[in-house]
Amino acid sequence: MTRKPFSIFIAILLALFAISASIAAPICVRPFYYAHIDALDMPGKTGWTHEQIREAFDDVMDFLLKGTEFKTGELAWSESGKSHFADCRFLFHLDLWIFALTGIALLILLFLYKHKKTQPAALAGRGPSFWAAIGIIALFGGFGAFMASDFDRAFTAFHKIFFPGKTNWVFDPDTDQIIRVMPEVFFRNCAILIGVLLAVFVILYLLLGAKKKE
Repeated sequence: MTRKPFSIFIAILLALFAISASIAAPICVRPFYYAHIDALDMPGKTGWTHEQIREAFDDVMDFLLKGTEFKTGELAWSESGKSHFADCRFLFHLDLWIFALTGIALLILLFLYKHKKTQPAALAGRGPSFWAAIGIIALFGGFGAFMASDFDRAFTAFHKIFFPGKTNWVFDPDTDQIIRVMPEVFFRNCAILIGVLLAVFVILYLLLGAKKKE
């Protein structure tokens, strides 16, 4: 691989790593959800205790991440609801695999770079990380603005894109009670967390790649 295509390859790896890492944060860091239980007064609004709500969430996440039997603690669930979480499980695992593989690849490339085995070329005078940042901005800038202006429509559009032709993501709170403890504000805050982390990556990448190179 010549130096310029190699630089493009590195830029793609960096962008995929930043995106997958940012998405993985609310997926893997369960205390982020736990903090919402009392902050949103879920026990007061649902009649379930903090422990019951946490157990239900943990059961769902264990199904999504560990492949355990599907359950939602003491809360009711339906086969339709279960099928949606099965769809989500594929996407979660895909994101985590991308995060792991790009992270490993970047560590290998960093090792080779440190030992002068590889040297990516500058693209228009900028390093690969600069172009990774530009790619992230181009990909998520418009959708981020859309979410900020109308989260409900963006939330619906997201599900129609990633779950085409399916309606099992529209939960009935009587038959799939888990939705009562996964309110829209929680998903909005997940999106905000992802956006903040992406912004951190973009700033870091711009700083690393903005210096002109020969």
